[in-house]
Amino acid sequence: MKIAIIVNPLIPVPPEQYGGIERIVYMLITQLLSFGHEVTLFAHPDSKPGSSFVPYTENPAYGFRDLLKTNRLTSKIAFGSFDVVHTFGRMSNIAFLMFSKIPKVVSYQLPPTISQVKKAVKLARANSLYFTACSNFIADQIRNYCDVTTIYNGVDPADYQVNEQVAVDAPLVFLGRIQKEKGTAIAIEVAKKTGNKLIIAGNVPNEALHQRYFEEEVSPFIDQSQITYIGPVNNSQKNELLQNCKAFLMPVLWDEPFGIVMTEALACGAPVIGFNRGAVPEVVSDGQNGFVCDNVDEMVAAVKKAGDINRVTCRKIVEDKFSARVLARQYEKLYERISR
Repeated sequence: MKIAIIVNPLIPVPPEQYGGIERIVYMLITQLLSFGHEVTLFAHPDSKPGSSFVPYTENPAYGFRDLLKTNRLTSKIAFGSFDVVHTFGRMSNIAFLMFSKIPKVVSYQLPPTISQVKKAVKLARANSLYFTACSNFIADQIRNYCDVTTIYNGVDPADYQVNEQVAVDAPLVFLGRIQKEKGTAIAIEVAKKTGNKLIIAGNVPNEALHQRYFEEEVSPFIDQSQITYIGPVNNSQKNELLQNCKAFLMPVLWDEPFGIVMTEALACGAPVIGFNRGAVPEVVSDGQNGFVCDNVDEMVAAVKKAGDINRVTCRKIVEDKFSARVLARQYEKLYERISR
């Protein structure tokens, strides 16, 4: 098949550090090429996808001129004998293609805007527009309005090494943006209540709200002894961090659409202990690869049971359900269904 894939040109594919969508797109392209498909990526000029590549840019303050410029570029897909076009970016970036009979896939990695979905379905040529969601939590929000398929995100297990056993005094880990929604301060509270060390890795967003959160609710507890902050980490550092932790904490205070970092932890054998929000219970099978909790007290109790989780099982669940190959085969199956 000949497949066009589009992402917003904000971060290169693959990303150097953070960029969950870009990482998923890179894995998908790599796998599709290995399956024998032709792929053309529309993305950030610094991207190195290993496939055919069309670079493009946009103004950070995305406006009408950007919409026109991008659509002049992507509308050419209709004349390039592509079997399917798949966007992980703005649906508006394929606005001109809505009138084409070419099958179009829109992937949601964040909560969808239902009004936009309804408008797009009404505008698009009949039987040409399809949607995917990174979890049932996201898919269920639009299932009544369109053809949507849940295809979980994941990781390439080859990029992560499982550690079957860690030291009794191994630390807990929090990895992600340092902001209230991610629950960094709760991770600290759990570490304090259980007497465990905690390593915090991730960036503090530039917005004043998040800077204040860090200064008031996180920084005062960082002693670089029990509570350690190491800043952003690259892939190698992340791998080592997750391999050697007792458990990965996911105390999110918002409805997480998926949470790729959970699968990264599981691929290293680290059980995930998270709050029952969004897609967390779709990734974490309670008692098998971690624990799903409703409050801090339950999370404290779960940390004390982390050693009961088989770390090899954590890895196996990723290989069977959240691997790059599984992900790509599911997209391939969808492409084949809609392009007949």
